[in-house]
Amino acid sequence: MIYLKLFCVFARIGLFGFGGGMAMLPMIYQGAKEFQLMDAGEFSNLVAISQVTPGPLAINAATYVGYNCAGVPGALVATTATALPSFILVLICCYFINKFKESRAVEGAFTGIRPVTVGLIGSAVIFMGQSAFTSLAPVLILIGIASVVLVGKLKVSPVIIVLAAGVIGAFLCG
Repeated sequence: MIYLKLFCVFARIGLFGFGGGMAMLPMIYQGAKEFQLMDAGEFSNLVAISQVTPGPLAINAATYVGYNCAGVPGALVATTATALPSFILVLICCYFINKFKESRAVEGAFTGIRPVTVGLIGSAVIFMGQSAFTSLAPVLILIGIASVVLVGKLKVSPVIIVLAAGVIGAFLCG
């Protein structure tokens, strides 16, 4: 029964989580809450781990939640359920793309979906910001601002920024 529940929760996330992993974070958090697996602080750690490990954020997060809920089989079910709707939707879209390439309705639908995607990503930013800036707030806020400037304006590699922030965090909290 737990595997069916995992599948349903993460298939829903995979089906309706437009905009990539960051936009899916609020849905993944709610899914994790359905299983009473973690609080906001633990979820922030999950996101941090998912960001620094190879692979898509949503898949990594689903794997982690599934593993915590039901071990390796749970991880396989949650991961598969998250990815399966995307595969099916891409196959369907590829089949119909030439028929509807010039459709005003399709273009209108994408026009409507774009702001929602930005809103979901913004929600993830607010959620992560609330849990990330709870302790050592001035230093962490400076790290956040510096990250935006270094990556956004100066085009420093995000890998370097993540590694540097990890070292700073280990030094300050360790």
